[in-house]
Amino acid sequence: MIFRGDEESTDPAEPSGSRFEAPSVSVYLHIPFCDEKCDYCDFYSIPLGHESPKDKDLIINRYITAVLKETERRLEKTPRAATVYIGGGSPSGLGAAGIKRLLRGLGSLMPPAGEVTVEANPETADDAFLDACGAGGVTRLSLGVQSFDRRALEALGRRGGGGDLLRRTAAAAELFGPGLSLDIMSGIPGQTETALRRDIDRALSYTPGHISFYALTVEPGTPLARRVARGLSLPSADAADRLWLAGRRALIRGGYEHYEVSNFALPGRRSVHNIRYWRMENWIGVGAGASGTCIGGDGRGRRISYEPDAGNFISGPLEVTEDLDRPTVLRETLLMGYRYIEGPDPALFQKRFGRTIEEAIPRTLAKWGNKEKRLRFLNSFLLDSFMELDQ
Repeated sequence: MIFRGDEESTDPAEPSGSRFEAPSVSVYLHIPFCDEKCDYCDFYSIPLGHESPKDKDLIINRYITAVLKETERRLEKTPRAATVYIGGGSPSGLGAAGIKRLLRGLGSLMPPAGEVTVEANPETADDAFLDACGAGGVTRLSLGVQSFDRRALEALGRRGGGGDLLRRTAAAAELFGPGLSLDIMSGIPGQTETALRRDIDRALSYTPGHISFYALTVEPGTPLARRVARGLSLPSADAADRLWLAGRRALIRGGYEHYEVSNFALPGRRSVHNIRYWRMENWIGVGAGASGTCIGGDGRGRRISYEPDAGNFISGPLEVTEDLDRPTVLRETLLMGYRYIEGPDPALFQKRFGRTIEEAIPRTLAKWGNKEKRLRFLNSFLLDSFMELDQ
């Protein structure tokens, strides 16, 4: 069911926050499969590496069928999406045939001149998969390298590395050019500043248009957390900060703009899809564990999610719906918007909340006037913003 974003609802069970302009919606599709789960990963994902080829193909094909059917239902009247992002898990685990079928099934929903991103892991992003992405309309490939150092990859519980990693990264760079995005991680056990700089230098040698640069977070319940509990040494907090700042400096020297907390881009190569998240524009998520948020012209919203269970999603997806009142949407708009160096969209903010950002948090903006300062000290800036809203 497609809703219109600037209509007022009189039905309390259907707030205007569930309404959106059909041409303005972005689409996220979650592919919860991978070959092996990395030790640091706490996302919902299902390792298929030990399944027989026949069983693996059966699971993948049933899941793709369910995703396409649910996407068609959710976007029945939408001519096309503003952007499409296929994430995971690891969509490269679908293989060439799977990604080809998924992209073909999206059909006219694919934006003809817009951004279409697919995530991939080097371990499974073979030439056939990359070619299928390129032929299927993918404009941007996000490759989860994390590190080019074999010891760092082993510390993360990642297989691969060596010649295959370099060759597949080079193949992706050749096919997608500036449409390539690379993930690089800092704070890995045993990582030195010299090793991190080697990783960044290697990443820059492929001239990707975009680099996501993350500090490792040890999530409770993961194999990495258990290894740390058994004595695996991590960099101290100060050392981890120094590593990340050293990497940031190297990326900026390389010509990359630090435009979001963990994202850097060459001019004109910011992630359009992710900017729509950060600016709280409307998107739907489809797939086991996926969620999406749509906000109406009155500042109320509706979030629709799916439980993280691929089997249940294949059997018949069940939506979990959360209605968002205006104060909640306002805080989320600031929380997400100021991750992005440009901040929330001023016109959209005023339309939804009936006042400008400057009218909502004037003292906080005066105190934190520099955009880069706000980005580097985001938590303190947001704390001040929320305290001012509550006064």
